[in-house]
Amino acid sequence: MREALLRHAAGRGPTTGRRGTPRSDALGTPNRTIHGEKANVTAFVVRRFVDRGLLVDLSANPDGTLHHPDQVAEVCRRDLADLVAADTPLGPEQAAARLRVRRADFDHMVRLGWVRSPQSIEVRFGTSRAGAVDVALYTTASVDAVVPAHPEVDWEQLRAVEKGRRSPLASLRPEPAPA
Repeated sequence: MREALLRHAAGRGPTTGRRGTPRSDALGTPNRTIHGEKANVTAFVVRRFVDRGLLVDLSANPDGTLHHPDQVAEVCRRDLADLVAADTPLGPEQAAARLRVRRADFDHMVRLGWVRSPQSIEVRFGTSRAGAVDVALYTTASVDAVVPAHPEVDWEQLRAVEKGRRSPLASLRPEPAPA
């Protein structure tokens, strides 16, 4: 499939994600943020589009992607706001706030395998590389899926646990991986 797409795109060339190119122009601003600022389709979201099979990456470069212009046009014909919203990256603090739980409770959900991070980013503090840390990113859709996937949890009780108290999730053990 990749070879056929490359041959077909040869006349126009694959589309990159750099600003000012057809893909970034087409996928650039599908929705607005809560503060009225423009929200862009980030590289994180484009990689999730590739993971979901909406776009095929024609590149072997881990730092960038190339896409067939017809595939980009097809994705643009869909409801981009919903697609982007599902794949919007959340850090662990944002994910905990979205679930209305403490960060410690969210960390237990990660430990239990209820939510997984498809990617992490390096965040630097100051100008020194010594202040860099990796921050896991989670998709909005994966965070939103936690509550319906775990009806055994009393979510209201979990949300009512006060700061400094042990999480009810602390005593749970991850389910063994299927063989």
